[in-house]
Amino acid sequence: MSEYFIINGGRKLNGEITIGNAKNAALKILAASVLARGPVKLPKLPEIEDIGRMKELLIDLGAKFSNNAVDSSKIKKTDLNYKIADCFRASIVLSGPILTKFGHVSFPHPGGCTLGKRPINFFIDGFKALGAKVKQKGQIFTITGDKLRGNKFVFPNVSVTGTETLMMAAVLADGKTILKNAACEPEIEELAKFLNSIGSKISGAGTPTIEIGGVKNLGSGEWRGMPDRIEAGTFIILAAATKSNLKVKNCRPDHLEIVLSLLQKAGVNLEIGRDYVIVKPAKKLKAIDVKTREYPGLATDLQAPLTVLLTQADGASLVHETIYDGRLFYTDVLNQMGADIIMADPHRVIVNGPSRLIAKKIYSPDIRAGMALIIAALIAKGQSTVENIYQIDRGYEKIDERLRALGADIKRITN
Repeated sequence: MSEYFIINGGRKLNGEITIGNAKNAALKILAASVLARGPVKLPKLPEIEDIGRMKELLIDLGAKFSNNAVDSSKIKKTDLNYKIADCFRASIVLSGPILTKFGHVSFPHPGGCTLGKRPINFFIDGFKALGAKVKQKGQIFTITGDKLRGNKFVFPNVSVTGTETLMMAAVLADGKTILKNAACEPEIEELAKFLNSIGSKISGAGTPTIEIGGVKNLGSGEWRGMPDRIEAGTFIILAAATKSNLKVKNCRPDHLEIVLSLLQKAGVNLEIGRDYVIVKPAKKLKAIDVKTREYPGLATDLQAPLTVLLTQADGASLVHETIYDGRLFYTDVLNQMGADIIMADPHRVIVNGPSRLIAKKIYSPDIRAGMALIIAALIAKGQSTVENIYQIDRGYEKIDERLRALGADIKRITN
């Protein structure tokens, strides 16, 4: 079965949209449930494909899901299912809690979208620093360590999933672990908050230095969630790009300060509240230069939607992607839709605008670029077809239904 979207663009949207719980937090809380001695209540999990895959992985290991809760206390298996783990990058975060609890884990090089096959040396080197032994056979890694020992580990480059995975591995290790040059994302703070609520001893989460005091076991608990800052930023940008009136509710503007500042610099008309952002049509958008950075900088996951917005801005904008190789290749699709984007090198493009986008049959390469192409199709005159929407469903819950509620002409077609 395959699915695709048909979008008739050129319509302005109007109304309110409520932001769901953060995908990148929920995935890690599910992984952390492996460490709990009893059920973990999860009343507000996002209904997206990546959450479904993480549930399948846990069920395959022996976890039980019922009544908005997961009980991972009966897990005996420690080998991640290759076919499931190969579908999404976040599968690797299970390696940390499984290793520290059972002393053994094996997993494939994690997959996902076109950006999925990224290096995992941070994970491997971190496990070794905690006293584990690593073997690799083809694409399968086997990590063993009957009792991990606390140690200091310095990340050569900031890694969000690396920080989260080693933080979970260290909570049951013998002694203190110090993670240096750690990622500072709000989702890491949220994970530490949850782990501490069930008995761990973590301090410094949200800063470049995190200290974890090893404990013997953890209890059970509940995670009620946090707003998805990437989804919130994406809808704010979508409203600005389509010149729509939109109120984005249940969000954390303090998690979006950089992107909101950039949007205001570009001329976007924003009203920023404590837990909402209202976007009103701008008379004219101005070109700006943007550069992705680790948090609290501009999130790389908002780069593609922002680039689409800049096709509608007056002047030349420089977009500099510093986090991932190959993350600007989707701009070739935007050029096919009528954009004027020049690739200076694999990490930088110049966006000349404003451009009149035209409808096209397009293919979603990954979660965030796929959502950006939906924004482009909503701007474009005529009927666009967006294929490979599984990638978009991985990160955005019922995106077609939610956009239709705002007045978009978007249909999901199933073959």
